[in-house]
Amino acid sequence: MSRLVIISNRLPITVNRSDGELHYHPSAGGLATGLNSLDDSYNKIWIGWPGQDIANEWEREAIKNDLIKRSLVPVFLTEREIDLYYEGFSNKTVWPHFHYFTEYTVYNDEMWAAYQEVNFKFFQAVEEHLREDDMVWVHDYQLMLLPALIRAKFPKISIGFFLHIPFPSYEVFRILPWRKEILDGILGADQVGFHTFGYMRHFLSAAYRITGYEHEFGRLTIDDRQVNVDVFPMGIDYDKYADPDVDAESDRASGEIRRLHASRKIILSVDRLDYTKGIPHRIRAFGEFIRYNPEYIGKVNLIMIVVPSRSGVDQYQSLKAEVDVLVSQVNSEYSTFDWMPIHYYYRSVNFAALTTLYREADIALITPLRDGMNLVAKEYIAAKEDSKRGVLILSEMAGAVYELNDGAITVNPQSSREIQQALVEALEMPLDEQKQRLEVMQESLRKYDVKHWAATFIKEQQKLQQKNKMHNTTHLSGEALDAVTDSYEQADKRLLFIDYDGTLMDFDPDPQAVSPDDEVLDVLAALAKDSRNTVVINSGRDKTTLQKWLGHLPVQMAAEHGVWMKEGGVWSLNPNVVDGWKPKVNELLENLVSRTPGSFIEEKDYSLAWHYRNIDRDLGNKRVREFRDMLTYLIQNQDLQVLEGHKVVEIKNAGVNKGKATQYFVGKTKWDFVLGIGDDSTDEDIFRALPDWGVSVKVGSGRTAARYSLHGVAEVRKMFTRLAHATQKAES
Repeated sequence: MSRLVIISNRLPITVNRSDGELHYHPSAGGLATGLNSLDDSYNKIWIGWPGQDIANEWEREAIKNDLIKRSLVPVFLTEREIDLYYEGFSNKTVWPHFHYFTEYTVYNDEMWAAYQEVNFKFFQAVEEHLREDDMVWVHDYQLMLLPALIRAKFPKISIGFFLHIPFPSYEVFRILPWRKEILDGILGADQVGFHTFGYMRHFLSAAYRITGYEHEFGRLTIDDRQVNVDVFPMGIDYDKYADPDVDAESDRASGEIRRLHASRKIILSVDRLDYTKGIPHRIRAFGEFIRYNPEYIGKVNLIMIVVPSRSGVDQYQSLKAEVDVLVSQVNSEYSTFDWMPIHYYYRSVNFAALTTLYREADIALITPLRDGMNLVAKEYIAAKEDSKRGVLILSEMAGAVYELNDGAITVNPQSSREIQQALVEALEMPLDEQKQRLEVMQESLRKYDVKHWAATFIKEQQKLQQKNKMHNTTHLSGEALDAVTDSYEQADKRLLFIDYDGTLMDFDPDPQAVSPDDEVLDVLAALAKDSRNTVVINSGRDKTTLQKWLGHLPVQMAAEHGVWMKEGGVWSLNPNVVDGWKPKVNELLENLVSRTPGSFIEEKDYSLAWHYRNIDRDLGNKRVREFRDMLTYLIQNQDLQVLEGHKVVEIKNAGVNKGKATQYFVGKTKWDFVLGIGDDSTDEDIFRALPDWGVSVKVGSGRTAARYSLHGVAEVRKMFTRLAHATQKAES
């Protein structure tokens, strides 16, 4: 049976000591609920920190033995690691930076080193328990390096990663000194999940600009695997809040809340103490609401639940002091003998009290300055299942807004005016409208609950796992390369089609800067020297350049995708080409270049190419779309074709391509061995034109019709060097 290996910073239990004994307290968090809800087709093991510094070896062994019975594996952290990795890099660097609070971000090499060390410590725990057929799911910002560590040791295993906080825009993310290491770590996963499309978009932008990986509809190709980057908004355990199981004693303890509600409207605010939650902004806005709407004095109460958090961090201590002062100011300014505007509780509340607050509150005021998701908003909506009465005021900066936008009143959390207006609108909203809004949100939350979130992520990862297994290309190494070499050695008549740019030579921003080096010339000379070989350089390059660079070699050539053909040292022009269209298209391209600094036109005898290697990828794609639209009207009824290669668009005569040139040479005689190799979309025509038994090789990543693949130019050169040496060895 397949296993799901879940890895998170914290285990779904906490270990505590009491009266000299160890006690285990289960977590009621959404992550544990969602993952435990997965069906029994997976055995699950969970690896994480048990929440305490356990230094005693006897206690560690006892905890290991106790937890393994629950399929839990502890990772023990020292006080230093907790301080530098958890309180340090995770919460003083990543947390503020990813939430756009760069003024709080600490850039500290010692904390970064601890983050690397602890990620490796987690890897060691994973390595000890992992099997090749397992599926791995890594969670959150504390373990962003872990996927790549697992990938290096287990290259074929399926790895998922989910980030539960926002991913910042490229312009913010790029400030981090360790930006590339973090991206490389995450991209060790096969599937990367985010709460919102915005976070996904930011990640893909950073991945391209920092690591160079381009995506196609959220899919990246890294080496020989596909990485799916997608949106999986996390839900809640809907039924738990819609129909809470509360005992009588706990329910009686909530009577004070109901008595308060009998005479006044309740505005509820529930947050962990954190500068991202916008608590001071909310208090100020509520104070101004009372000032400008005095008719509500004595008629509303703001109940603020602030859960203690990270009390050892300076910013949190300052925030606590600021909140205390602001609450006192509002209460002292507006309180009457029988009314206090803000009821402020700095503590955790039990589930019974929380769900009672949700049910009784007329308004939930949830206005974080930045929040990955915010499940409190969803819990409040679920708790209104029976009453269908209540209004949600939600920050535009919370990830949940994208799912609750149709029913919530949305506000900019930095705008006191918007929050005041929203409070008035909510207090005056008719019950029919409240019901209508709630039902819309409840229907969505009921369907897309936390169980759906977990099951969907795993289902998509399974699909990707199968797709990567069934990838139609085989890396040309090991036994596959041995078989191709054997076929090559035994053949008497061989035909080799070889692309140039991106195949024999790496790309350069300047197309004229990639003249062949000595290694390429030596390899081609060795291949062409063999009388059994016919070597064809099948390229999009113009014939003048190819002749200048390779004309001295005894090789055949197809230039400009087959516009020009060179056989026996003589160039001939394809009779189907014309060039009367070039002036109009060139004028169009010059306009494109004038608006796009860094791009340029390459003019060939019978084609034009627009290169955009030096500009932003997204801008280049925009310009390509513009160009296609304008070209449609310019060249109507003309037999032209637009080819898109690696950051280049080429316009040429239709019916002339690398495939036609390939067919021409293939049809000249009966061959015993045929090989075609290339790196971009124009080379797909070569692969399709080869005989069914031919050897087709795609260089680099991406979908292809080729049977085999190589990672890059270095591997191509090694392959051809091996073939050349194999022939020389056989002859000797």
